[in-house]
Amino acid sequence: MAQQQKPLSQVLPPLILGTATFNYQYNDDPSRMPYIDIVRKALEHNIAAFDTSPYYGSSEVLLGDALRTLTPPPSRDSYFLITKAGRIAGNEFDYSPAWIRYSICRSLERLNTQYLDLVYTHDVEFVSPTEVLEAVQELRSLRDQGLVRYVGISGYPVEVLASLADMILQQTGEPLDAVMSYSHFCIQNNQLGRLDILERFHKAGVDCIPNASMLGMGLITTRGANNGPMASWHPAPPQLRAACNSLAEIASKAGEHLEEVAIRWALENWAHVGSQFGSVAYPPELLLEARVDETGSPARIGVSVMGVSNVNELEETWALWKSVIGLKNEANERAVERRDRINRLIKDQMWPKLGLWKDYSWQSGGETFTNMRQIKGAIPIDTVAQRWGLVPKKF
Repeated sequence: MAQQQKPLSQVLPPLILGTATFNYQYNDDPSRMPYIDIVRKALEHNIAAFDTSPYYGSSEVLLGDALRTLTPPPSRDSYFLITKAGRIAGNEFDYSPAWIRYSICRSLERLNTQYLDLVYTHDVEFVSPTEVLEAVQELRSLRDQGLVRYVGISGYPVEVLASLADMILQQTGEPLDAVMSYSHFCIQNNQLGRLDILERFHKAGVDCIPNASMLGMGLITTRGANNGPMASWHPAPPQLRAACNSLAEIASKAGEHLEEVAIRWALENWAHVGSQFGSVAYPPELLLEARVDETGSPARIGVSVMGVSNVNELEETWALWKSVIGLKNEANERAVERRDRINRLIKDQMWPKLGLWKDYSWQSGGETFTNMRQIKGAIPIDTVAQRWGLVPKKF
């Protein structure tokens, strides 16, 4: 199967709906969110990829419920399902083959699907390179069985991600299909766009690099990380939170909303900077607006992951992304003028305001982290494990 399918860059939609927001970390009661309406509207706009994870609380369950509830139900080949495996809790990870296999089988059931399009090992910086390699190999085994189509890794520190991508190529002779970073290409921190980092990913043969958390997991918002559910868990130190809070006033004085400024900047710039690791799978109605390469074919565009909590946020982000596509050949003068004005606002006012906190990355994983998972590979004796033959069936 792996040898017959197209490269990920030919099938991965360039705009992905992230569903980390379908979770108590972002919303007080995710079950009361309009999650079905969000998924329905995404599909109406041909935003046909969904990113989730077992670690995101109820996210997989709610996403699966939405896809089952829609009438008429969308055909399975009309959308792209992305999930993750290996992270169980904030301080608990299990990358053993037994747990990875169990996690995938559970995700298949929650999402009501026979296969997953792309699976990442979740937050690789918290475990050893040996464990990451072992998990990737198990995911590739599941791929060869038809349960997974593409395999990647995800995490926060870009240096770690680049090193692991190279290690996996060297150890297995096969590059990763995807590497997903988050909060590293936004107006606070754009280290993912460094030429040396991108060159390392290129040498490691990585096909796609989606950019996630354009708002720094809620850090770059009007309400800031200190308000709402994020206050208790966001990893940004107090000084960084305060520095980012000050950006909202700068945006307001310029007649802008911080969220729109941040999302527009990330979408527009990653579309170009990340194009080497992007996609050509444009929504059909936007193909005429797509940039073209030297052969006249649609050019690759950097892949972005957006997170929303309601339909209005989805509509706003969709409109911004369409304007990115519409900048082909600098034809849309109003859009170009607005882009340039926002770029000046960020460069001349916001980045100086951030000062030393510009491009700051908080600690994630490393030697100071202790994995509280005591026994690796211990899977529950539940209906999922029994149905998939992972434990003996009860008689």
